[in-house]
This record gives sequence, C-alpha cells and structure tokens, in this order.
Amino acid sequence: MDMKRSCTRCGGAVMLLLLGHMTTALEVPLDPKVLEGLPQPPTITHQSLKDYIIDPRENIVIHCEAKGKPHPSFSWTRNGTHFDVEKDSKVIMKPNSGTLVIDISGEKAEAYEGVYQCIARNEHGSAMSNNIVIRQSRSPLWSKEKIEPITVQRGMSLVLQCRPPAGLPPPIIFWMDNNFQRLPQNSRVSQALNGDLYFCNVIMEDTRNDYICYARFPHTQTIQQKQPINVNVLDIEAMNDTVLAAFLNGSDFWGDSPSGERAPTFMNPPGTHSTTMVLKGDTLQLECIADGLPTPDISWSKVNRDLPSGRFSFHSFQKTLKITEVTEADGGDYRCLAKNRLGSNHHIITVVVRAAPFWISAPQNLILAPKESGMLTCRAEGNPKPTVTWSVNGIPIENSHKDPSRKIENGNIILSDVQTGSSSVYQCNASNEYGYLLANAFVSVLAEPPRVLTPPNHVYSVVTNSRALLDCASFGSPLPKITWFKDSQSIVDGDSYIIHKNNTLEINVARPLNSGKYTCIASNSLGNKENHVYLEVKEATRIIRQPGYKVVQRNSMAVFECKVKHDPSLFPSMIWLKDNMELPDDTRFEVGSDSLTIHDVREDDEGNYTCIRNTTLDQDSASAMLTVVEATPAPPIIMEQPDPPTDLELTDQRELSVQLTWTPGDENNSPIQLFLIQYEDSLHKPGVWVNMTEVSVTSTTAHLELSPYVYYSFRVLALNDVGLSEPSAPSRQYRTNPARPDGNPSDVEVIGTSPDSMTITWRELTGLESNGPGLQYKVSWRQKDLDPQWTSLTLANVSQYVVTGTPTFAPYEVTVQAVNDYGSGPRPEVVLGYSGEDLPNVAPENVKVSVQNGTVAEVRWDAVPLSTVRGQLNGYKVSYWKMRSLHKQDPEPVKPQELIFHGSELEGLLIGLHPYSQYTLNIRAFNRKGDGPTSSNLIFETPEGVPGPPADLKIQNLNLDSLIVKWVPPVEYNGHLTGYLLKYQPINKTDELGPLKELLLPANETSITLENLKHSTHYKFYLNAMTIKGSGPIVTKEGFTMVDEAMTSKQVDIATQGWFIGLMCAIALLILVLLIVCFIKRNKGGKYPVKEKEDAHQDPEIQPMKEDDGTFGEYSDTEDHKPLKGSRTPSNGTVKKDDSDDSLVDYGEGGDGQFNEDGSFIGQYSGKKEKDTAEGNESSEAPSPVNAMNSFV
Repeated sequence: MDMKRSCTRCGGAVMLLLLGHMTTALEVPLDPKVLEGLPQPPTITHQSLKDYIIDPRENIVIHCEAKGKPHPSFSWTRNGTHFDVEKDSKVIMKPNSGTLVIDISGEKAEAYEGVYQCIARNEHGSAMSNNIVIRQSRSPLWSKEKIEPITVQRGMSLVLQCRPPAGLPPPIIFWMDNNFQRLPQNSRVSQALNGDLYFCNVIMEDTRNDYICYARFPHTQTIQQKQPINVNVLDIEAMNDTVLAAFLNGSDFWGDSPSGERAPTFMNPPGTHSTTMVLKGDTLQLECIADGLPTPDISWSKVNRDLPSGRFSFHSFQKTLKITEVTEADGGDYRCLAKNRLGSNHHIITVVVRAAPFWISAPQNLILAPKESGMLTCRAEGNPKPTVTWSVNGIPIENSHKDPSRKIENGNIILSDVQTGSSSVYQCNASNEYGYLLANAFVSVLAEPPRVLTPPNHVYSVVTNSRALLDCASFGSPLPKITWFKDSQSIVDGDSYIIHKNNTLEINVARPLNSGKYTCIASNSLGNKENHVYLEVKEATRIIRQPGYKVVQRNSMAVFECKVKHDPSLFPSMIWLKDNMELPDDTRFEVGSDSLTIHDVREDDEGNYTCIRNTTLDQDSASAMLTVVEATPAPPIIMEQPDPPTDLELTDQRELSVQLTWTPGDENNSPIQLFLIQYEDSLHKPGVWVNMTEVSVTSTTAHLELSPYVYYSFRVLALNDVGLSEPSAPSRQYRTNPARPDGNPSDVEVIGTSPDSMTITWRELTGLESNGPGLQYKVSWRQKDLDPQWTSLTLANVSQYVVTGTPTFAPYEVTVQAVNDYGSGPRPEVVLGYSGEDLPNVAPENVKVSVQNGTVAEVRWDAVPLSTVRGQLNGYKVSYWKMRSLHKQDPEPVKPQELIFHGSELEGLLIGLHPYSQYTLNIRAFNRKGDGPTSSNLIFETPEGVPGPPADLKIQNLNLDSLIVKWVPPVEYNGHLTGYLLKYQPINKTDELGPLKELLLPANETSITLENLKHSTHYKFYLNAMTIKGSGPIVTKEGFTMVDEAMTSKQVDIATQGWFIGLMCAIALLILVLLIVCFIKRNKGGKYPVKEKEDAHQDPEIQPMKEDDGTFGEYSDTEDHKPLKGSRTPSNGTVKKDDSDDSLVDYGEGGDGQFNEDGSFIGQYSGKKEKDTAEGNESSEAPSPVNAMNSFV
C-alpha cells in the first residue's frame, strides 16, 4: 500500500510542532522502490461526499478507496450498525476496494437511504471515512388548486405567489407565459428569492391570463408547472358602477380605492428590521423589495463599514445584495434604502455569521523511529466552538486499551518512547450544530536508513538572475538530516544560499559562477546517502531589436523586427499576436525567423502587434502599434552603412575564454550581413585593432577563445551592402593571467653561411603568443650522430644566431624553445640542418659526346666523388657553344649555352644544334655554394641537314602569258645545296586549285621565266631548297598574268548604256499621257451612259416621285426578273427581290467599277435590263484606264 513520507519536493509533509525532543512527521513517498517492504497503516484516499443525493433511476455508487501496506480490507456501517454486504444480493463491493455499487432496479431507492461509514483496516490499524448521508432526489408534483382571477387597481402593488412543492434538492423557479417565453422583469416587476413575482406597482399592460410559475428540479431534470394566474388591472376612475361590478364578479380585488403616487414601503422583508443567519464560507443573499409609485430605486450599504471589496455584487435590479465566501467580518447590520421622488424608507437586516467546524491544524501522519517521541495535533474552530474527540482505530480513545506511551494534553496526543509494533490510526472529530470534521492520522513506528529520492546526476537549468531550486528529496526513519556541498565546499544557509525546511537548496539570484556540481548528503543514525545534481546557469533570453511603431501606407508592406539574444544552448520559438489574439489566418502575414511581414496592408490590419520569444526556461516579449494611412508618393529609400552595435557585455568569464554579447544598431534600409569582432591588446600593441572573428547576422553572441597575458578590449562592426559600420564603443578591458608559453617559435631553419659556420633562424613569438613576461628563446644544437650532448644558449629579442667553428657541410640537430617567467614552452621539434658549404674541387671526367643528327647530340660523363663536392651536390652544368659553320665562316662567335642537370644525372641531350657546324663543350659540378672547376673542352661536329627556307620570293609580270620568278638563297645552307624545287598551279575565281606543275632547278640559279601561261589568271607558287639530306621549308607566293582589254570591252552590260535608258523613259512618258487623256474624257459634262439607257428603257411599273412631299411612289416588281449582265446570280437561277435594280454590282462587269477622286462612279454600266436582244443599246463610254493600259502593253 502506498505510504507517504516527508520529502523535499512539492507536496511534501507539513512539519509538526512538537515538544521537547519530539521528531518531525514524515510521509512515505510514492516511489514503488521505496514502498517495497515498508509497512503502513491504512489511509483513506477517496470517498463520497458527506451529503450524497442519488438519482432513483441510476445505481447507487458509494466510493471508499484506501492505501496501506499490507493492502487494507474494507467494511461498512449503516445507521451506526454493521452493514453485511454479502447478505444483500443487490450490493456489490469492488475488488481491492471499499466502493459499494447498489443495484436499485426493481427496488425502491428509499430502502437504501441512511448514514454510511467505511472502515479500512490492516494489521497496523483502522481508518474511518466520513459519515455519508444517502438521500434520494425528489421532484414532487404541484398540488392541484383552483386559482381565482386577480383584479387590481392600477398603481397598486401586487404579489403573485409561486409556492412550489418541496424537492430534494430545492427547485429552480422561473416565470413564463403560455408560449414558454420568460416574462419580462425590471425594476418594477421582479422575482424574489423565494420565487414569488413582485409588482412594485401595476400598470394596465400587466393585464394577462398566463402568469405561469415553473419549478425545475436539477437532479432529475424535470420541470413542474403551476396553474396559470389571470391578472386584470382596472382603472376605476374611468369605469362606471355597472362595468366595475361586471369586472369584480368572481375575482379577488386588490385595493379599496384608487391608488395614486406614494412614497416607498417595504413588501419583503416587511417592517424596518429583520435578521438572517449565514455560515462562514457560504454565499449571503439579502433581499429588499419595496412598493411605491413611481417605482422606487434600491441602494445598499453596511452600517459603519464598507461592503467587502471584490466579493459583493447586485442582482435583480439592485434588489438583491450577494456576498460570496462569507467571513466573520461580514456579520453586522446592512441598510436597504428605497427611494422615489415622494420620499424614502429603509430597512435594516442584521446578519449573523455562524461557522461549521474548520481546521486550524489537522492531524498529520507521523512516522517515528523506535524510542522516538512525537505529537498529534487536532485544532479546529467554528461558531459555536466545536467539540474535539479522539478515537484510535475507530474506537473512542477512552474505550481503547491503555497505552503508557500515549497521553492527551490540551486536545493533543503526546507519544513518547514509542515501541516497534505500536502503529495505529487515530481519528480526530470536531463537530458543532452546523457540521463536523473527521481526520485520520496514522502513527507508524519505522526504522529505515536514509534514501535520496531525487534522481542522481539531475541537471537543473535556469537563466541568469533567476531563482534556482535544487531538490534533495529524501526518506528515512529517523528523519534524515540534509547537508549541501558545492564542489566539495560545505554550503551554509545565508545570503547567497537558502536551505528550506524541505531541504531544497535555493539560490535566489543565480549567476554563471553558481554553475557546477552540487552534492546533498542525507544522514540519520542508521547511515548516510549522498546524491549529486548539477546546475547550469544560462544567459537570459532578451529581445535586442524590438518591433517599432509603424505608420505605413495602405497596400504597402509593414515589417516588424524581433531579434533576440539568447543562450546558445537554448532555441527560442517566436509567437506573434495581434491585439493579444492569434494572427489572422491570412497569407499576407509572413512570419520569418526574426520578423513579421504584412504584405498589402489594409485598414483592418491596424492594431497592437506583440512578439513573444519563448525558450524552455524563460521568455521575453515586446509590442508595437501599426497605423495604416492613405497611400502617398513614397520618398526615395536611402541606404546607408549600419549604425554601430551597442551594449557590449562580457559574460561567462573564464580563464581563457569569454562570451561577448551586443545589440545591433539600425540597419539603415540595408540588411546587416555579418558582424566583425576586433580586439586590441593594450599591453603589447596599444591602439592596434586586429580582426578576430566574423559572426553570422542571426547571432549577437560570440564565444571568444583568448590567450594568456593579454589586456583585451573588444569592439564590433556591422556589415551591409553599403559597407562596414563605424566601430562600436570598446568593451571593458578583460585581462587574462600570465602562463608559460603554449607554443614555440615557428619556421626554424639552419642556413650554412660559410664553410665554418651556420646560422639558426626562427620566427619570433608575438606579444599575444608570449603568454607572460620575460620571453626568451632557448637555442640548442649538436652535430648529428657525433655529439651526444646539446649545446644551448638563451637569447631574447632576436630571431637568429650564428654558430661558428663548424666543420664544412656537417649535419646538425637544432631546437628553439620559448621560455618566460612562468616556465618553458612545450618540447620543441628537432630541425635537421647542415653547416656551411665550400666549392667543389674536382671536375667531371670521361666526358663523351655522341652526335645523333644535325640538331641533336648526347653527352655523358662520370660523377665526381661526393667527398669533393664539399656540400650538397645540386647537379652538373654543361656549357656548349658553336665555334663555326663548316660551310662558311661565321661573322662573330656565338654566346655559350648552358644546360643544368640536377642531382645525380650523368647524361643528357643537347638539342637545337645547327647542322654542319663545329661545337665546343665542357662540364662542371655545383653545390649551393657555387660551381666547381670545369672539365677539359671537347670539340665535336654536326652533320649536314636540310636547308632553311629561301630568304625571299618575288613574282613579276612579263607579258600576257609570261611571269618571272625570282628568289634569294637560304640564310642557313646546313650543308651543300643540291638545287631548288619550284611548283605552281592556277587558281580560279572560286579559289579552286588547278593542276600542279613542278620544276627542278640547279643550286646556282636564283630566277626563272615561265611562258605560255593563261592570260588574266591567278597562279600560286611554291619554292624550297634542297641538300643531300632532303628539302627544306617551303615558301609560297601568288601572282597574276596580264589582262586582255579587248575582250573586256565586249562584255559591257546593256543596262548601263545611255540609249537604253532614254528609250525606257520615253515609253513611260507615253503611258502617262494616255492615262491623263482617258481620265479627262470620262469626267466631261452630260449624261452618264447609264442615264441614257434608263431614259430609253423606262419601266412602266416605276412610279415617279411625288412632287408634293418628295416621296417615292409605289414600286411593283411583277415581271420576271433576270440577272443583269455581269451580276452574281444565285445557284437556283433566281434574283433576290429585295436587291435594288440599279445596284453597282448588277451594272459593273465583274464588279470592278472605278471611282473618281470625288467619289463618283466611273465604271461601265454594261448590263442590260429585261431582254438582251430587244434593248441592245451598247455603252458609248471610253474604256477604263486599266483596259487602256492592257491594250497598250
């Protein structure tokens, strides 16, 4: 069974005030691992209400649950006697529970009404439930009665009584009409607390026959209706006796005489004074209803005191005063004032406050170790004062067995020197005439070593400057004592730390230095137990760029920024609200990572926008207003460099690191892209700012790794598309402590400067790298594989050292180590180098040359002994030069060429030689110091090769079919010339080549005449020289034979001749004259040809135009109409009757009529009407200009 013991978490046990050496009450925790094996007396955990009203339509369920170890058994009493559950087939007790389920189907629920009590018991004691009173809900019918009509004089007061049947619980009253509509109520007509309907004064409109009172019984959800009440309102002054008698026949009449205006008098409660009682904690309702004409106004006050603030309210049109959660202070006199223009009246209600018992100190479970002492306290108050009695295991304590370790003093039970096996459950009952309280408290005698219930290695996270609570929930008997440690240092209750009674450690204002490991140790007489927890103090979440007040134009865009600075380990979410409500579900609202953008702003977007940035530990919020105005021409947007960041702070300060935070400045219409952090070392380089790191725009925090012995100042710059901002104001100076060097000089080299010395060089450490004062360099060296000991020297402010007296080109091992006043740097790296070199002193021997061809030769030699190099052999240098040409004497000597063969190469190729020439060659070894002696000169000759190209080629015209070709011999013969090869071929106008002809010419010729060529032809020539080795490179040239002028003159284009141009102009002029004559003849005065035809062939059916009104006569189309010549005839051979006979289409030939410039028709009316043979008048008009042009052509 679950047992609770005092622990440091919320919900831990309350400390009991004990006497002398009495111990503290415990609760056994619910942890199953702790509960296993621990005995516990029963504890009631759930029970039904004291007053249980049941629904007769449903089964009765009476709850009783308890815990204990071992699990308790259950029994019941009914009306003070044992209730045998097993004997009643309708009653079932749930397994492992004391809950009763009573099946009342087919039974009357009244049979099970009564007072029930549950007892839970195990071997350690018995716990009792409250007395549970079971009553059946009731909703009785309204008693039948005949209600006489009520007649009342206008202006009189009236009360319509409801008097509903008594129900359980009492019904809810309301008044309605026949249409189930609530009757209107106001200050004149209102319902009293007892359900009656009060009229302060009646008016004629109050006459109706359906005043119906309804009673709703909430438990059974049934509604009962009273008989309707008929009310007649009379105006006696306006009625004669006969009419009045008819109205009064068979009805109650209210008022003996006409009622006029009057001062208020009280209808309920009557008189000037009344008294009411209310229980503490209940709701008090005071009521005053007054009659009067005009309708009185009601007001309330408390005599000599104010009404209780925040707990009173007025209802029913000020006629009811309601006070909730009544206290003793609410007792006293309350004044109700009724007032109209004729006067006022008041009523005093005296309120008496009584109280059912309530706890001052309820008894708590008590766990004691053997031989310990303790006390059970039971203090209750009430009005009247309650009587307190004790029971043990359900038996009145005076009737229980005597226990020498127990006594009662001042209503408290004192326990001393308790023994194992004396566990019991005590009941405290406090009662008065208004109720009772019953509490169970067990006393368990238990011996247990300490246990820490808080999970081990639990990590608590809080933000800076907030409160941190570290738990150390423990259990043990006797009650363990808790001791706290931080990093092995004992924690004492004081200003920085508070240790609560439940052993929770509180750090009121947590700072980063409070982070770390905390240990709590629980100890009692049976042992000790420790537990470790960890505290992480994180940076608080803070909005560094708040949304600002915006005035934007309608249909434009509004952007609210909400950038936050937060701990790197926390990930804040962002919520936007509009007027403290969620944003509208509209795609125009775009929430970014650090902003809210509203597109296409409308008037209804105005309001207050709030940004909330939440983390798992804290939150921050900021708000701004948006105002929407009519659109005006937007001013040009000017982008500038961002404003410098502000509010630089150094947090999380550690030995060699610090956290820098800042607030960005204004972006100036160009978004910030990144932040640049710079530092100044005022100790080593004051005034010099060095770039340290770049930070993304999404962060305003940077963790900076530092070096020892530096006086740091930091500043931040912001970058946007325009450029860098001005630097921020520097942060406060942060000094790091000195330390020994953590690095050594770099770029250590050994340079052999002379045959008997070497120079050791290195890159000095900067002040930032020195890590402390007194920086020096320990330089050490020894000859490799020869010197067992190092030779060392300590130097300062230098970057090299020359070691003298060294053998030539000997290997040395060298180290350079940094040293300062705080120690030496790490073990340096060994660098291998050599002392100085000397020139080689032996030349290569056995030099041989093998000529490959006229331009390439191979050279070989023997290596010089390494001992003669006297340094590092870099290779060999081969020098060679052309002495002379074997064909002719060179005008001047050629500059020597040099080939370098690196390393141990002993052969190579000489390329680019001149054929048929004599060369000289020598070789020397070289090292880093320089060149050694050269070998003896070796002379070799190159064979003949192909000649170079002819130096020049010219083509000259001789006559129509002859050309002269001239050339200059090659500059480089490269041997003996054997002749020249000349090729040529014609080229036509499309650059196509003709047949190729070749001529072999002797070596002593430099020109040739080519005859019988085609005149006016383009030729291409190719020429190259030859030796016995073959042909040399070709040179080309193009030339032309002369043009025949006689043939050219016969090919003149006729289109360019003057006589042809004149003829064409004369023909064009003649055509123009003919066209003009045709136009003039057609435009002369007189009748058109069509007019003549109409005069000669008039249709008798056509009536003349009436002379009097200018209208046309009737037209009859009775003849057989035939299409005119050239008209468009339908396929069925008919002509549309509606078409006009003189349409242009009918008269024109093919419809190609012509119009003058003035719009008159000049086409030919060539069609014939009626019969073609009888009326064959032909047109006398001239041909059209088009026909005339065609005939001319």
